[in-house]
Amino acid sequence: MAQKQNNNDLSFRTSKKPLCKHTEDALDQYFATLNGDRPGDLYELVIGEVERPLFQAVMDYTQGNQSQAAGILGINRGTLRKKLRTYSIIQ
Repeated sequence: MAQKQNNNDLSFRTSKKPLCKHTEDALDQYFATLNGDRPGDLYELVIGEVERPLFQAVMDYTQGNQSQAAGILGINRGTLRKKLRTYSIIQ
């Protein structure tokens, strides 16, 4: 019998468009709004915009279990805790 997908399943998708295409589209839109100005610290901006929801989604998926979350992300728990503090996901 097929299992029902839920919103906590990280494989749940509402679009068949790959994440890289969403990223390209968002960057194209961002550059279009600059009106010829040069962006600064773009790498930090993009990483910050992507990391925070990534960590939040994985923490929600694991119901706050940091060991499981670190395993899913492929990082050690210390790095996860540092990022969670950086993004104010934990105190």
